[in-house]
Formats: sequence, C-alpha cells, structure tokens
Amino acid sequence: MRLSDVKSHLSQLATLKFRLPDGNIVPSHFHVTEVGVISRHFIDCGGTIRQEKLVNFQLWSSTDVDHRLQPTKLKDIITLSEKLLDMGDYEVEVEYQGSQTISKFALGFDGSHFNLINKQTDCLAPNKCGIPGQKPRVKLKDVKMQSTGCDPNSGCC
Repeated sequence: MRLSDVKSHLSQLATLKFRLPDGNIVPSHFHVTEVGVISRHFIDCGGTIRQEKLVNFQLWSSTDVDHRLQPTKLKDIITLSEKLLDMGDYEVEVEYQGSQTISKFALGFDGSHFNLINKQTDCLAPNKCGIPGQKPRVKLKDVKMQSTGCDPNSGCC
C-alpha cells in the first residue's frame, strides 16, 4: 500500500486499528514512534544494483494505556513528515515488536482495519544465480509406467 492510500483510508476512519497477521489487534494504546523514509542501495545476487525507498511507520505499545492515536492525528504526522523529510508516495512498511525481535510488515486495508502483512525474503535474480524454477506438479494417475516384465501379483517386486 502506498502512502497516498494510507492517507485516503485515514480520512474515512473514526478509530485507528492495526491487525496482526495472526488476527490479533495491536493494543489500542499503541504509539507511532517513527514515520520516516528508508532508502536502500544494494546489489543483488545476480550483480544488479538496486535502489528502493519505503515509508516506514514504527508502532510501539507501552504501559500508557490511556493513549489513543486518532486517524486525524496520524494524518497530521504524515503531512508534517512529507514536508520535512521530502517524503514521496512510496510503499509503506510497518515495524512492530515481534516475540523476539522487530518484525517488518507490508500494509493492507480491509475497510475498517489496517492489516499488517507478513513479508518474505526472496531471490531477486533467480535466472542469474542458478535457482531452478518451480517443479511441475504431476498427478500420479497421469504417470505412464514402463513395463519391466514384472507382474505386481508375481511377488518379484
């Protein structure tokens, strides 16, 4: 989801809720502790130089259970960030504390909740670094057996 999509959805919400991939809701007293731009300049395993920019939100829950971030307040924070950080309309990535380390998520929206979507690593150059394509799925009933001269009822196999 791009930043413009987030802002559009925020304009339609009365309350701000984030749903984790397991279906649980981020506690309603969460804070957005960072809004920023992450820039990556890297080389992939196939030797291609790549650049990537993302908008990053960091969510944090503390013991301040009376805290409630309203959609309009987050939209104001985003507007200020766009101005001060020269932020573009990039894809949004969300950081949230996992069970042992910070987890990074893509962002979706279902009409009432922002959904944190698990991200996966992947090879960016499978055709250059020897990663084979996905094996075709074959139904055993469609496999033609070669005759070996051994009858299944003969006891030889």
